[in-house]
Amino acid sequence: MAGMRGKQTVRGMFQSMAVIGVAAGVMYLFIPHDDTADPIKPVDYRVELVTAQRAAPYPVLAPEGLAEGWKPTSVDYDRQDGDAWHLGFLTPDRQYVAVEQSTAPAEKYIAEVTHQASDTGRRQQLAGRTWQRWEGPKYDALVLRDKGVTTVVTGTATHEQLVRMATALRPEKA
Repeated sequence: MAGMRGKQTVRGMFQSMAVIGVAAGVMYLFIPHDDTADPIKPVDYRVELVTAQRAAPYPVLAPEGLAEGWKPTSVDYDRQDGDAWHLGFLTPDRQYVAVEQSTAPAEKYIAEVTHQASDTGRRQQLAGRTWQRWEGPKYDALVLRDKGVTTVVTGTATHEQLVRMATALRPEKA
């Protein structure tokens, strides 16, 4: 009798597994899935932008007129951490570019957001403003220091793409 009970338990387990396997197969076949879809979803940053503009003690910058294919991927405003504004993008060739602004001490902030990039000593005029060119092992950057706020355009993108982003930045109006 004890041997019979063990066989029933094993047989019940296999029956349960078969039912689960059939259910999983049916779900796989009938639930739509697209393996070619881009897993990175763009974010709508308009609400955070308006919030940051109202709260920040400096003109919050965001791009206007970027070419098609630039995809906003992250946004954040942290009033407690130096009024830090962050807006991240993927370029059309899937490189990362971020706009970072803060009232935090410039040297520490720049090192943090650029992942230890260094000032090359080169300067560049973009849209009437003088930007510093920084280069690093992970991120390169363009840095603008202005009246208590530091603006950094940084990322893995090419220098030309960083310039394109910096040139597109405009103060947003709440």
